[in-house]
Amino acid sequence: MTRTVLITGTEDSTGKTAIALALGQLAAEQGLNVGYMKPKGTRLQSNVGKTIDEDPLLARELLDLDAEMHELEPIVYSPTFVEEAIRGREDPTELRETVRENFEALAAERDLMLVEGASDLDTGGIVDLTDADLADLFDAEVVLISPYASAGDTDAVLGAADRLGDRLAGVVFNAVGDASFDSLESDTVPFLEGREIPVLGALPRTQELAGVTVGELADELGAELLTDAATDEFVERFLVGAMGGDSALRHFRRARNAALITGGDRSDVQTVALEASGVKCLVLTGGLRPSGAVVGKAEEKGVPVMVVRSDTLSTIERAEEVVRRGRTRSAETVARMRALIEEHADTGALLGGD
Repeated sequence: MTRTVLITGTEDSTGKTAIALALGQLAAEQGLNVGYMKPKGTRLQSNVGKTIDEDPLLARELLDLDAEMHELEPIVYSPTFVEEAIRGREDPTELRETVRENFEALAAERDLMLVEGASDLDTGGIVDLTDADLADLFDAEVVLISPYASAGDTDAVLGAADRLGDRLAGVVFNAVGDASFDSLESDTVPFLEGREIPVLGALPRTQELAGVTVGELADELGAELLTDAATDEFVERFLVGAMGGDSALRHFRRARNAALITGGDRSDVQTVALEASGVKCLVLTGGLRPSGAVVGKAEEKGVPVMVVRSDTLSTIERAEEVVRRGRTRSAETVARMRALIEEHADTGALLGGD
């Protein structure tokens, strides 16, 4: 009999994909026949005229699946789909039947079926196919992934537990910072287990999964690099160059693993940022090149400088999306996640073993 586990999260970008695929690889190494499905494609990219979700593509590669994309991802949850559903042009009953038929075909002769949830627990509500609905449809156990920065994150876990009910197998906290582990272990875990919500793991925050390299950021932004400085430093957050003088320097010096995003004509801000060790690169907007003095100083300090054509606001939004998504969707970071799960989670409970 196939065991089905649906992996969902309290919010977007909790690491569901990396965790699902890491569990799939671990299960396969134990000799289990593993299947995968992401019923609602939400991480959409345009590819050869088609809108697809990249997560099933990675799953097909890493789990050696021969299923077609329309089977792995029967619903492309695009803005167009949402608009059509709201207008009554998508039939929830027909969609449910399509999803069920694809699931049964993919699950046939599998020991373990991994179902990846959408961006959050609400997605799919307009067609009655939230992750809670899917768990009922597939008779699945649910593993909930949640970030943990403070005890306040417990509210989201409790809310999700209420919606998932008896199907919730437990929660895995991901990207837990060093400063948060003590309160998690001493207070939050006993509290949740007192509410009969098992905590199946607490995965530490690692830079490899939390950020992107400067080079990856440049590629994602379509930026032109103006310096020969190394681009392997990690970026986890962004500073906006909207101030000058001493206040900017104090602000920049408090930053760690940051990129400055500012107009290409703001040489005053750029010069100040190059004095802060926590600023790992400059992202200059508006297609404007900096002065030769700024480029020369950046070369001397080994700080990459890149130029993008978009405006500052658009660049900030895109850059934050890139870092929020992180590097959790690649073979290398799935391998890193596997190691974290083996060391910091109850793999027996997650995979149904002893």
